[in-house]
Amino acid sequence: MKSSESMTIGELAGRFGLAAHVLRHWEARGLLTPAARVNGRRRYTSEHVSRVAMIIGGKRGGLSLEQLRELFAAQGPGDRHTLLERHRAELRERMREIERSAAMIDHALECEAHDFTRCPNFQTLVRRLADGERLDDLPVGTGPAAGRGPHGP
Repeated sequence: MKSSESMTIGELAGRFGLAAHVLRHWEARGLLTPAARVNGRRRYTSEHVSRVAMIIGGKRGGLSLEQLRELFAAQGPGDRHTLLERHRAELRERMREIERSAAMIDHALECEAHDFTRCPNFQTLVRRLADGERLDDLPVGTGPAAGRGPHGP
């Protein structure tokens, strides 16, 4: 798209697989600068294309619309850096939570017990995860695929 070219709201939304009302919502929330109007219709530029791509990328990375608005409105690199560090810490905690969930699922899939929720190894795993133990502190291989039977070694 050349810098002199512009597109309608439908064209911009369609480029990203969005509904036009999403772009209007983002404008109302201060994430997207209002487009210039030509004959009463919004006309978007390549800058808008870039901003929409940043919003979508940020949302995929777990940023809320409010966090994105704060990031875009930040006065300088220091403010943006602080916001991004805070989000990175939140992402790392969510990744730890996902790893804990995956460990339980892995055991449940490997467990040969009739009801994996009654398996002593599974119960121990869940208890230790609930107590906040890190996965690298847990014994390697909690299921039968690691050489254990459905109810222990």
